[in-house]
Amino acid sequence: MTQTALIVGASRALGLALAAEYLRLGWDVIGTVRGDDRAELHTLADTSDGRLVVESLDITEPDQISALHDRLAARTIDLLFVKAGVTKGNLPIAEVPTEMFTEVMVTNALSPLRVIETLRSLVAPKGTIGVMSSRQGSLTMNTNGGQDAYRASKSALNQLMRCYAARYADDAHTLLLLNPGWVKTDLGGPGALLTIDESIPGVAATINAQAGTPGLQFLDYQGETVPW
Repeated sequence: MTQTALIVGASRALGLALAAEYLRLGWDVIGTVRGDDRAELHTLADTSDGRLVVESLDITEPDQISALHDRLAARTIDLLFVKAGVTKGNLPIAEVPTEMFTEVMVTNALSPLRVIETLRSLVAPKGTIGVMSSRQGSLTMNTNGGQDAYRASKSALNQLMRCYAARYADDAHTLLLLNPGWVKTDLGGPGALLTIDESIPGVAATINAQAGTPGLQFLDYQGETVPW
């Protein structure tokens, strides 16, 4: 039976590449984009023979998350993966405006967990729930500072996933926080070490290798454990 992946945040860059990778692996894919404008994901869907369905979702809007749940209520999801991340510049925390900090935290930490809490009932009993994290969310690995608000949001995301895992400790779901590595994207910048094509196949392979293993892990794109 063909497996189904729901990739939340698949309009471009890492999310788009992850949707394409799962199509290549033979999965059916549901990918979300923000707003109604045509995105690269729509072009990918046009060549997918119906195996990729595009849904509209702004993850910062709880009503839209609930509406997506209702639209997908008849589907069973084998993988729910949330890719969300914004950064608003490399400012020391004392210089970060309150509204900027709020936007980063809501987008990167609060909203992904709202998505997971709302859509978890669609995930198969032994399915996988994953979120794109970052090594910048690791307290242990923060030895040089910088990107204060972004780091704080990813650390908060990791903590909220720990809370989620404890709350649903009896579930058989595989829970993953994934560090894709430092990738050449708008967020990662041109000086990053990896291309998207070097990162994303490893992300998918790591996710698939952990399928059926209950509990929460923080791993990188090579399947190595990232220290909290």
